[in-house]
Amino acid sequence: MSESQTPEQGSADEVELSERTADVVDDAKSAPSDRDTAGPFDAAEVPAMRPYVDLGGIKVAPREGLQLRLEVDERANRVIAVSLEYAESLLQVQAFAAPKKTGLWGPVRAELTQQMTSQGGTVSEEHGVLGPELLVKTPAPGDQGGTRVARFVAVDGPRWMLRGVIMGKAALDAEARERVIELFRELVVVRGEQPMPPSELLQLKVPAGVQGQRQAPPAGTLPV
Repeated sequence: MSESQTPEQGSADEVELSERTADVVDDAKSAPSDRDTAGPFDAAEVPAMRPYVDLGGIKVAPREGLQLRLEVDERANRVIAVSLEYAESLLQVQAFAAPKKTGLWGPVRAELTQQMTSQGGTVSEEHGVLGPELLVKTPAPGDQGGTRVARFVAVDGPRWMLRGVIMGKAALDAEARERVIELFRELVVVRGEQPMPPSELLQLKVPAGVQGQRQAPPAGTLPV
């Protein structure tokens, strides 16, 4: 507080400064230190001959026991997410365009926290092998009562962010989650060279033989 300020003015300035500080969101890239060698991978980091299920913006490494389906938004008539059923769990993934030097996961975590709490859910931030993650508990839909649990994870790569929503057993069980994270880290993101605004969903496609589920994923699981 300067000599010309009254105590009331100084106090008001301090409160305003505290509010501004609270609004600052970390936009640094969030990724494990071995991302380029252990995944999730950029398309330029994997051998061209390695077999993958090509879904456009995301490629999935096949493995025994893995069931794959695509979530289709009927209104927009486009694929908006990839759902992978594995280890008694569901991993739903999306890839987004991102800036070269800054990350998306910090701002997205802040938005998710605000959205989920406004919907009556509880959000706790934890630190996993991929970095910061959110454990979200929301009231189950309908009149049945109970709670729905989901764990949000993400990695900022070169000009993209890959985000996953873990549901089922792996949301709370550490051993099952380890297997699902291994699956997440095998994914390949195909960003492409075309200019795209940050947070734009990378285009996905339906390959032959893959089921497309024509409905939007559960509400509250896909905010950006």
